[in-house]
Parts: sequence; structure tokens; C-alpha cells
Amino acid sequence: MAEYLRLRQICLVAPHLEPVISDISGIMGLNVCYRDGNVTKYGLENALLPVDTILLEVVAPTQPGTAAGRFLDKTGGRGGYMAIFCCDDPDARGKRANEIGVRTANVITHAPYHGVQLHPRDCRAAFIEFNHTDGSDDMLGPYPPAGPDWQKAIRKDVTLALKEVEMQSPDPQGLAEHWGKILGTAVSTGAVGEPELKLPNASFRFIKEDSDLMSGLTFRVANIAKVRDAAKARGCKASGDAFDLCGVTFRLVA
Repeated sequence: MAEYLRLRQICLVAPHLEPVISDISGIMGLNVCYRDGNVTKYGLENALLPVDTILLEVVAPTQPGTAAGRFLDKTGGRGGYMAIFCCDDPDARGKRANEIGVRTANVITHAPYHGVQLHPRDCRAAFIEFNHTDGSDDMLGPYPPAGPDWQKAIRKDVTLALKEVEMQSPDPQGLAEHWGKILGTAVSTGAVGEPELKLPNASFRFIKEDSDLMSGLTFRVANIAKVRDAAKARGCKASGDAFDLCGVTFRLVA
């Protein structure tokens, strides 16, 4: 099997699923495809919404003492939680990460799905997970974490794609190189001279700020003004073509 790596899922954390899920759904025109009972054992509940073939997940703690709850406390609720990649061989990629000092935090096997989660402290800024689903090298193929028929929930009338993930760091070049090593992707330079990691279906852009965080998501939408107005109507803090929701900045491009 040829080596490949694509962005499969972005996971955000909220103190409670509501009103966040209703807000994302209402503003961005996205449908919930699944709520996964498997996360209950981690003291969490979740909901997933497909943005074309990339899943946007929100998790919320249902009990004290969860990793997601500690993340919220530590960051004051700011920042995305996980970047999840589908690939040909999660174990080999996990092993390569281990060789550069990035520990494995968790291995999940729910056949036909197999995932390797790396330690967030070693990744810096966010958790990284590599996963593979047997017989699903097609992005529209089965993906158990998103439920049995997640494809049916895809809507493209408001939001067309998730284009870019914004990462911030006091040392953006250093963080880009670190993530580049973990992902096996060379660092390139974006349009404004910022370090960037380009994957076949999305890119990661690294900007200078005072802490390591996954700070923003850029979406291609059919009508920027309409989405921005919907965000304002729901009380989101908006500025230009961007607004804050669920700890990250949602940026809109046409």
C-alpha cells in the first residue's frame, strides 16, 4: 500500500456540548452525523459534523478528572484539542514519532479501525492521532468513529471545505518543524511567509503568539456575509471575516 497522510478529523473541547453543537450547526450549516458511545469510558460525550470529508468533532467532559477537562482548565478553554490523520500505517508512524522522543499516549483498536494517539505534551499545541480503517483508503469510505453512515450527513450549501488549521507558538518555525517531523511532511512557506505544512486535503499554518495552541480553523463557505451574520446573531465575538467559537477562531474564505 502506498504511503499517504490526510487530515481526517479536528477535535475541539467544550465545557458542555450545548449550545456549542447547535451554534456550529446553525452558523456553518453542518449536520451532526454521530455521537459515539465509545467515548463514555473516558468520561466524555461527543458529536461529529462532517465538513465534506473532514470531520469536526466536539467533546465535552461529563465527569471531573478527565484529560479533556484538564485541557480546558490549563488553557482557559482556548485552543483545539486534537488533529487526527488517516494514513496507511499508524503503528509505523507512531514508532517513528517515538524515535524522536514523542511518546504514545493511547492505542485504540475497534476493528476495522486502529488508532495511535501521541502524547500531547510531546506533540506540543495539540494531540496528534494517526489512524487507519481497513478497506477505507477512500476518504468517502467507512470511518467508524463517525458512525455507520456519516456520508449521508454531508451538506455543502453553506460550508464547502475545511481548508486550513492555524497553529500558534512563540517559535512558529520550531513548532512547524517538530510537527513536520512527526507527520513526515516538509515545512514550506505560506503566502505571507509563515511556515506551513501542506497535506493533500488541508494545510497547517504556524503563526507567532505567546503559547503553543491550535488556534484557528479556516473554512471555505458559499457566502461569507451570511455566515458572519449568523455567528453574530448567536452572540459570537466577530471581527472581519472571523469569529470565535468553541475555543478557536473560525475564519471564512470564499
